[in-house]
Amino acid sequence: MLQIQRLSVNEARVAIAGARDQALEMGVPMCIAVVDESGTPIAFERMDGGKTHSVQVSIDKAFTAASARKGTHEYNAACIPGNLTFGIHTALGGRLCVVGGGLPVIVKGVTVGGIGVSSGTPQQDMLCAEAGLHRLTEFLTDPLAAPVSAPSVAPAAC
Repeated sequence: MLQIQRLSVNEARVAIAGARDQALEMGVPMCIAVVDESGTPIAFERMDGGKTHSVQVSIDKAFTAASARKGTHEYNAACIPGNLTFGIHTALGGRLCVVGGGLPVIVKGVTVGGIGVSSGTPQQDMLCAEAGLHRLTEFLTDPLAAPVSAPSVAPAAC
């Protein structure tokens, strides 16, 4: 039997908090998705002002990073006409994303998930994804050292 390592919902929220804080610092509202090792969503946040189309793009970036075990920007660099990987972005119904902003979550050499960020430039998306990974790494090292900040929007009253 296989034993699968997977991010918890709380760990996914920690990564989202790190990405959100970076987005707030830059003044760019983002859509942030975290998926498990299979590419299945665990947690998601669309900040106020995050672009509508970026909801699916962020999920697809996280899916690509987790399932391919590499950053989406790595596909971008390789996916040019004449290269053997050109056209991979059309695989899986167009779900593979080759735009920067998706990174695998690797813990002790094992890919346990992915984070995808979208709504800014690819460089801004990558900075936010990196900030999410950094916050998660801090949390996994010392859970008290990496606080989870409050969501950017308070839940609506029922």
